[in-house]
Parts: sequence; C-alpha cells; structure tokens
Amino acid sequence: MERLRRLVPAFVFLTALWMFVTLPASPVRAADLREAPVTPLPDIHLSFGSGTPAPSQVAVTVELLLLLTVLSLAPAILVMMTSFTRIVVVLSFLRQAMGTAQVPPNQVLVGLSLFLTFFVMAPVWKTMDETAITPYLDKKIAPDVAVDRAMKPVRAFMLRQVRQKDLALFIRIAHLSSPPSSPEDIPTYVLIPAFVVSELSTAFEMGFLIYLPFLILDMVVSSVLMSMGMMMLPPTVVSLPFKILLFVLVDGWSLVVGSLVRSFH
Repeated sequence: MERLRRLVPAFVFLTALWMFVTLPASPVRAADLREAPVTPLPDIHLSFGSGTPAPSQVAVTVELLLLLTVLSLAPAILVMMTSFTRIVVVLSFLRQAMGTAQVPPNQVLVGLSLFLTFFVMAPVWKTMDETAITPYLDKKIAPDVAVDRAMKPVRAFMLRQVRQKDLALFIRIAHLSSPPSSPEDIPTYVLIPAFVVSELSTAFEMGFLIYLPFLILDMVVSSVLMSMGMMMLPPTVVSLPFKILLFVLVDGWSLVVGSLVRSFH
C-alpha cells in the first residue's frame, strides 16, 4: 500500500505531460499566426552596362591600381631604400652593447628609427613632391613620367650612400650587356641591393665602435671581481649600472643620434 501511494504522484505527472504534448494547439494562437503580417523580401536587380567606359573612369581605375601597388610595396621601400636600415641596426647594437635585453623595447626603437628616417629623408621626399607627386595630381604629367621623376631623388640619395665596391660587385654579378658609363646608366634593380649591403656594412662598423667602451668596462669589472675572488658573480650584473651611468654622463643618446644623422651625406 505504501508503495502504491508513492507511485500515484509519478503517474499523475506522466499523465499531465502526455496531455500537454498530444493536445492540439490553441485555435486563437493559430489564428494569430495566420493573421500576422508577412514582410516581403527585398528585390535584387543586376544589370550590366554597355558601351566603352569614359576616359575619366579609366584614369580613376589606373590611379587606384597604382595606389594599391605602392601600398603593397611601401614596407619594402621604407626599409630598403631609405636610411631606416642603418638606423635600426645601430640602435639594436647599442642596446645589446649596454646589456639591457628589452630596454628600450622594440616598439620604441622602431618608432625612433622611423622618425629619424623621416627627418633624414625629408629633403628627398620634398623633391619628390615638387617634381612628381604634385604635377601628377594636377594632371600635368603622365603616370610613367611621375614615376621616373620620383625615382630620381631616391636614386641620388642611394648613390651618395652606396660604396663603390658593393656597387661594382652587383654590376659584375648582373652581367650587364654594357658597363654603365655614368650613374644614370646603373639599373635600379642593381642599385638597391648594393645600397642595402652598404648600409649593413656601415651599420656594423658603427656598432663595433659603440661596443668598444662597453666591452672595456666589462673587462675592467671582470678583472676586479676575479681579483676579489668573486668568480661566481656574473660581471654583467655589476657592470650594467656603470654602463648606464657612463651612457648618461656622456649624453649618449645625443651622441648616437647625432652621429647617425650626420653619417648620411
């Protein structure tokens, strides 16, 4: 009997659940659904123009294509055809020589290198704007003429910085049909890699000169620690504060940045 009393609530719950599932929906709700407004789908029209496009439309398309091409090549142009390579490499050498692994951080070094690049390349970009960009935007010259005029100041800058031996190396590797008789005859695809190699060589030379005072300071500290019998103490731990103090006393940032900017002639 006790068992039967326990089964009654379960039987009532199952009966109510079965009636809820099997009973038809309320007619009022169905009517409401039938009377609900139906939102029409939007119309889609597709048409194709006929005839030849206007010359202005062709010019806009060509300008858009040139803009996308320049934007895709902008990082390579900024890194490889300007003073950015030398500046960022020298600043990286400075950080390694001081022994501060992440101070200044990479974002600061790259940002400083970018603004120094803008400063060094400002005369070049001003000439490009006056001779190529502004006349092209004013519809005074054709796109190919604008590109030729824009490359002249950039080539002049690279020719001033490139080393003769690096330029001769790439001219020899290129197997040109006739050796260039003047700087204007040197192809751009030969000048760019020669310029990059020259910039790396100059940056490594400057990095070596930056390393020397810090290396001497490390050797002095290491000798003092060995004479005191403190051979288990890393010399860099002791020399790092003295490196920072020396760099601050000699106004190192002004010296390094000034030497970098003046190295571009």
